Amino acid sequence: MSHQLRADVTCCDTDDGLVLLDGRRGRYWQLNTTGATILHALLDGATPQHIARQLSQKLPVTPQQATHDVDHLIDQLTHAQLLQQEAVT
Repeated sequence: MSHQLRADVTCCDTDDGLVLLDGRRGRYWQLNTTGATILHALLDGATPQHIARQLSQKLPVTPQQATHDVDHLIDQLTHAQLLQQEAVT
């Protein structure tokens, strides 16, 4: 599976992370630097497992916590209809 932002979502990097604008609803979402790192990696094609492994090597967090955090962010962004998954063919 690969991930991409929905067509009506705009993404803008900030000094503190990332802001997403849901153009359908006019709502903003703000991600901190770790959330921005996760989202950028997903959009670049990294797997959630790879991202969690990288985070646990760079930050003071266990691999289990990193996996939970990555999965949780993906779930939140998907539930908010900002992120969608595509099957890789």
